[in-house]
Amino acid sequence: MSETFTKSMARNIFYGGAVFFFLLFLALTFDTVQSVPKRSHSEGVTDSVIRGKHIWETRDCIGCHTLLGEGAYFAPELGNVYKRRGGEFIKAWIRAQPTGAPGRRQMPQFNLTDQQLDDLVNFLKWTSEINTTRNWPPNIEG
Repeated sequence: MSETFTKSMARNIFYGGAVFFFLLFLALTFDTVQSVPKRSHSEGVTDSVIRGKHIWETRDCIGCHTLLGEGAYFAPELGNVYKRRGGEFIKAWIRAQPTGAPGRRQMPQFNLTDQQLDDLVNFLKWTSEINTTRNWPPNIEG
């Protein structure tokens, strides 16, 4: 085999592969930079959404929940909870915590005001309208 596969052939394969994958990386980067602004829904960011994100961060919701796939897997994904359940259900659910149901993990009671609940729901509504996952998962229940 050493007579047919020389060092120069190996070097050429390495350099050719490196150039090919570097060009592929540049093409995918260009595609991402072009497509993300169209799917990010950044025009929907309001003061209420910003306050809701602040509540999400200060209450460490990501410590238990995932949002668009990021976070802990202890509690349900909330990226599409607004589409699945609606704003009034979300508010009622948060107000009712902890439920005290035996055998269930309990969400803490954060004692959020009506304004804070509205802001959090607006933030979850905004995240449900982001299409960064390109409509994945296909099942709305995740």
